[in-house]
Amino acid sequence: MQFVADGPDVPEELLQAHEEGRVVFFCGAGISYPAGLPGFKGLVDQIYSITGTTRNSIEDEAFKQGQFDATLDLLERRIPGQRKTVREALAKALKPNLRRKGATDSHAALLRLSRTRAGALRLVTTNFDRVFDTAARRTGQAFHAHTAPMLPIPKNSRWDGLVFLHGLLPKDANESALNRLVMTSGDFGLAYLTERWAARFVSELFRNYIVCFIGYSINDPVLRYMMDALAADRMLGESTLQAWAFGDCEVGQEARKTTEWEAKGVTPILYDVVPGSHDHAALHKTLQAWSETYRDGITGKERMVGLNALARPSASTKEDDFVGRMLWALSDKSGLPARQFADFNPAPPLEWLTEAFSQARFKHSDLNRFGVPSKQDVDAKLLFNLVDRPTPYMLAPRMRLATGGTSNSDWDQVMFQLSRWLTRHLNDPQLILWLVGQGGRLHDRLEWLVDGRLNELGKFERDGKVSELREIRSHSPNAIPSPHMRTLWRVLLGGRVKSPWRETDLYRWQERFNQEGMTPLLRLELRDLLAPKLLLKKPFRWDQEVTSPENPKRVRDLVDWELALASDHVRSTFKESSSERWKESLPTLLDDFEHLLSDALDLLHVMGEAEDRSDRSHWDLPSIAPHPQNRGFRDWTTLIELLRDAWESEREINPIRAIRIAETWFGRSYPTFKRLGKV
Repeated sequence: MQFVADGPDVPEELLQAHEEGRVVFFCGAGISYPAGLPGFKGLVDQIYSITGTTRNSIEDEAFKQGQFDATLDLLERRIPGQRKTVREALAKALKPNLRRKGATDSHAALLRLSRTRAGALRLVTTNFDRVFDTAARRTGQAFHAHTAPMLPIPKNSRWDGLVFLHGLLPKDANESALNRLVMTSGDFGLAYLTERWAARFVSELFRNYIVCFIGYSINDPVLRYMMDALAADRMLGESTLQAWAFGDCEVGQEARKTTEWEAKGVTPILYDVVPGSHDHAALHKTLQAWSETYRDGITGKERMVGLNALARPSASTKEDDFVGRMLWALSDKSGLPARQFADFNPAPPLEWLTEAFSQARFKHSDLNRFGVPSKQDVDAKLLFNLVDRPTPYMLAPRMRLATGGTSNSDWDQVMFQLSRWLTRHLNDPQLILWLVGQGGRLHDRLEWLVDGRLNELGKFERDGKVSELREIRSHSPNAIPSPHMRTLWRVLLGGRVKSPWRETDLYRWQERFNQEGMTPLLRLELRDLLAPKLLLKKPFRWDQEVTSPENPKRVRDLVDWELALASDHVRSTFKESSSERWKESLPTLLDDFEHLLSDALDLLHVMGEAEDRSDRSHWDLPSIAPHPQNRGFRDWTTLIELLRDAWESEREINPIRAIRIAETWFGRSYPTFKRLGKV
């Protein structure tokens, strides 16, 4: 996620590991640029300037090749005073300008980020300067310093402090302390090859922690020594955790930079810099924003939610990915940031659901943040989103051969709070259409929340609680559903919406019927297969209109819908059923077909398209008797034809009963039955 606009995109897995206290920041010279201190190359130039000498040909060749440690080693050998002269010059060169704006901000941020929730500090730097001391004094973040070569064992139980891996400039002139600084190739050889105290620390660090490098260039000699020591361990079969590095990058060079970093065994987190400049403000601002959010804990995430809740997710860009920040904050397992979102006034727009929460932005590396232990083998195809994700084992239903209740997983606090927010949009048809697109069957707890909210609002309206309703509308304009929207919700909650996912196999039923004949169980199953349902679809006009009509006169003004049956291809299936066994079974199904047709017409009545004197049958089935005008475009009219065929079969067997049934149809409410009675 991006903590600031135009900043680096910090990977979610690094953020999660940091929250768990498994990350150690490894700081280089770049973090001290705001204090006016140079990098390794600039430091060498200043040492030559202070000592009043210039590079000879051998030193100049090493310098041009980026071997700054070797350059200083050559200088120490030939200059009068040797090590003492060079190191005193080093001390003079590393005097920060602490009055500069932001001189210690990044150091203070790293001190905050490196302190665990339990209070232990675990931070490493290869810098010699004492800017961390100043930052600690200014922000009240005292720490214990571990100075080379007296280093701690990098384990949770043995380490609490800031490690100066290559030494620390003494406060007063001290030749012995200056000599302990690791700055020349000879010093690096002792630390990493001969005595190996630095190599051992680095190796153990990489085995126990996820390391994140900050302030190093890709060709930094210091970084090279550390990665060489790590590569040697890997060749001996040692396993290490993933390493990250913040790295600057010019626009268009991302692929090349990524390849170069990965060749060193490090995954880069790139941020843009202007060619030829040394402006790393994007990195420094990111560290400060990250540290403030981390320092504030849940409060920091709640603040992030408050800043972005009313934004339109479609306005999020690669340069300012505030959707990523929101997803990171809302996924906090406590559910408190999600509760802040659910209760925010005015209610955050539903676009957060359709444009952000439904996007598959999470992958295998994000499983741990949702409490799902991930396998070591990475599943590159795994993608999921905030409202459709793998379930932690403590919330997942058991794998069972039989169950007496629901097989839905339980919810965590995040899902519950987001569902509470959805109940503030019950007058928005897009919410129903989105739910139908997800399968159309609500989770038990969401069904309970919606049903409870509908009942509560209905009671307010019946009791005339105008002030309460006005208060609700003032914060959530779409919270109170109109009568037509209330109808849609009741149809959905009643299981009368056809799922685009669920497949009912009428062909399998037909095969069993051909083998067994019409049994009581097959008759009951057929009623389920032919049950009338509603297909809900997005109106085409929404492509041109931003919102649905404010005062809809009918349900169709809100959503496009069609009366259908639970099974598909019903007409074609029964058209092929011309066997004697089927014809013999028709009279026994007459009552079932009559009830099914009555249910279908009742559903049309609920949707406002069937009354005592009118219904859709004239349009959808012009002729009750077989006729070329009957195009068969609407599957629900198959119920009319099946009832007609069953009645005709009954008339052949028992004409008196058939006439009595037809007479009762004339007394039914809908014209469809009256048309059938005239057959």
